[in-house]
Amino acid sequence: MRVGMPREIKADEHRVGLVPASVRELVHHGHEVFVEAGAGEVIGLLDEDYERAGAVLSATAEDVFTSADMIVKVKEPLPVEVAMLREGQILFTYLHLAPAPELTRSLLETGATCIAYETVTNARGGLPLLAPMSEVAGRMAVQAGAHCLEIEQGGRGMLLGGVPGTLPAQVVVLGGGVVGTNAARVALGMEADVTILDLSLPRLSDLDLHFGPALNTAFSTVDMVHQLVANADLVVGAVLVPGAAAPRLISEAMVRDMKRGSVLVDVAVDQGGCAETSRPTTHSDPTYTVHEVVHYCVANMPGAVARTSAFALNNATLPFTLALADQGAEMALSADPHLLAGLNVYRGQVTYRAVSESTGLPYTDPSTVLRA
Repeated sequence: MRVGMPREIKADEHRVGLVPASVRELVHHGHEVFVEAGAGEVIGLLDEDYERAGAVLSATAEDVFTSADMIVKVKEPLPVEVAMLREGQILFTYLHLAPAPELTRSLLETGATCIAYETVTNARGGLPLLAPMSEVAGRMAVQAGAHCLEIEQGGRGMLLGGVPGTLPAQVVVLGGGVVGTNAARVALGMEADVTILDLSLPRLSDLDLHFGPALNTAFSTVDMVHQLVANADLVVGAVLVPGAAAPRLISEAMVRDMKRGSVLVDVAVDQGGCAETSRPTTHSDPTYTVHEVVHYCVANMPGAVARTSAFALNNATLPFTLALADQGAEMALSADPHLLAGLNVYRGQVTYRAVSESTGLPYTDPSTVLRA
């Protein structure tokens, strides 16, 4: 198969869909790989590194899209990229279609096969291609939140862990999944007072056993969320419904009740955000203030540490990329129900139920379309 990797063009995005080691694996399997010149330069992955791995350098993204049967990216395609997709072409990337009905409709019109990293599953019910970026985002959320608590950033002027004789900051983490667990780990390491909320008692029990008495756990109800958020210095929104829009756990009234200069880091903003006051921001302009609460809602947080993120992502995606290239989309999807769970759009049809429900577009069972 001919596999293509264009340079990412979304603002502040420097990750790459394929690192040179992944290119070498694809070439070793007998595939051709086309890489847009300069795609990895910002993070120290030079064109000569890709050429040594066996890639063919392409001058433009259009050349990559024209040459390739499968496009491997990091972020969802922007309109100029959607326009270059063609019928039957495979797109393998993060899509986050639930809050993006216009993008979904555009992808339907291309006739392409669109597989989303964030909905591929594994045998344990996890999301293996989302997990490495969730680990990065969870750890970064506390790092970013701690910075935003500084006076110059509009915050309360608090050191997350305090010093002897002063109280630490109150950190509240909404969601006990991969993002929440990593956020709690870093916040505890910085000696903050940390409480994590989740709807799953077994998950809260696991977290309690893992972190011990250093971590506070609470069952998530509207009242409990309101109470803890109102008293928090830093809130990390770490909720996820796979493939669907994030639940709005924090109302504007709750934000209004938060402390002046407190901070909300909404990691769920990729899926629409878990607060009514959340809207996507960028690394170049990451924060804004609502009701005197600092909001950090960067939609691609791992992009700030793009080199680490690119290698972590490739470690997870490479086996699936190889399967698609080795077997072709239809055979690979039919053979692996976990990869099939990643199929969001197939030749003009929405094949992921949560995307259908969120966008109002008709749903088609993916097994049905593949059999057809």
